[in-house]
Amino acid sequence: MFQNLSERLESAFKNIKGEGRITELNIAATVKDIRRALVDADVNYKIAKEFTDTVKEKALGSKVLLAVNPGQQMVKIVQDELTGLMGGSEAELDVKGAPAVILVAGLQGSGKTTFSGKLAHYLKTKKGKSPLLVAADIYRPAAIDQLTVLGGQIGVDVYSERENKDAVAIAQNAVKEARAKNKNVVIIDTAGRLAVDEVLMTEVANIRHAVQPQEILFVVDSMTGQDAVNTAKAFNDRLDFTGVVLTKLDGDTRGGAALSIKYTVNKPIKFVSSGEKMETLDVFYPDRMAQRILGMGDITSLVEKAQAQFDEEQARKLEKKIRKNQFDFEDFKQQLGQIKKMGNLKDLMGMIPGMGKALKDVEISDDAFKGVEAIINSMTPQERANPDLINPSRRQRIAKGCGKDVAEVNAFMKQFEQMKQMMSMMNKMPVGGRMMPGMGRR
Repeated sequence: MFQNLSERLESAFKNIKGEGRITELNIAATVKDIRRALVDADVNYKIAKEFTDTVKEKALGSKVLLAVNPGQQMVKIVQDELTGLMGGSEAELDVKGAPAVILVAGLQGSGKTTFSGKLAHYLKTKKGKSPLLVAADIYRPAAIDQLTVLGGQIGVDVYSERENKDAVAIAQNAVKEARAKNKNVVIIDTAGRLAVDEVLMTEVANIRHAVQPQEILFVVDSMTGQDAVNTAKAFNDRLDFTGVVLTKLDGDTRGGAALSIKYTVNKPIKFVSSGEKMETLDVFYPDRMAQRILGMGDITSLVEKAQAQFDEEQARKLEKKIRKNQFDFEDFKQQLGQIKKMGNLKDLMGMIPGMGKALKDVEISDDAFKGVEAIINSMTPQERANPDLINPSRRQRIAKGCGKDVAEVNAFMKQFEQMKQMMSMMNKMPVGGRMMPGMGRR
């Protein structure tokens, strides 16, 4: 995500690193390179020029602190301006109402239906809401089926009327259904088109008028760059939506949509989404995104993701087992499951400062743990609980059971033992009197 932009900005800052102070002469090349980097990231030239003019003005008008070199000060100025360009601070989702109605709009293929499912999951698990998903896309044959499958995966009811071709009536009936069944949030997945047209706009506008939603969220494919911004403007002129959702951030996105959309339509980005998993929806924090673009990582979001997955009581039990050197394969498998729930592995690694650049050409598949899980699944419950039981003949049986070579099983067993030894060493070095496995504790 934003890998090329991050590299270009880092290269731009080299013009001023090592300088004793910021001058109009040494800042000119830096600002020029920043502008080029933004334009290459598919940011509108007018926005890029206004951004860099502001950066230059603030850089020349600032006094360099003795403890901060000019390069660091320039990075800080750019970071602040990037944060401001993307909205400044996170925008709250309005879910007040009886029920609160959220209308989801956007072009076909932008990820509206998947986002609707993710939003329902987010509201249910993070906000304690009881959502109702509404299939109001009456044109795409698989839309109702897709939403029904997603609803089943996350345990959320889906309202649909397969024979009804009146999207407005479906939305109105769904709100009545929500009231009758005490659902406090209604999420309406509307139809999309391949391009903006009058039929699409009229239908969504009619639904909006009929159900008076608290939120109208415009879903945009972040990989479409400046085109996404132009589409957002067309939708906003007609719908006056309340917020933007950027999807497919795990793809080859240059960053133009994220950096330009707030400036263009003056509406906040509320969520960002990556991948197909229902857990991969995040509140958009402009300051954190600016840090990631500048290669600073995003430790805050990484810790929050960990906290969401690590149960405090479970962490306490695990800590006791590690202290007694009783960490086994079942514990290990459980930890792998929790890490997988946190989201895309490469994206997670990119949140660690400095790792984004290091991982540039490294492919990290979400299936990276499958081989290890297959080996563990081939063990008996007794073997998982007591690794010392696994002798050479058992290793051969495990290898056959998971379709691996004995050498692969042996290598995994060796790595597991090394990890246990490392944990044993950490056991002698408590962090603030507590063990690291309790990172989920607040």
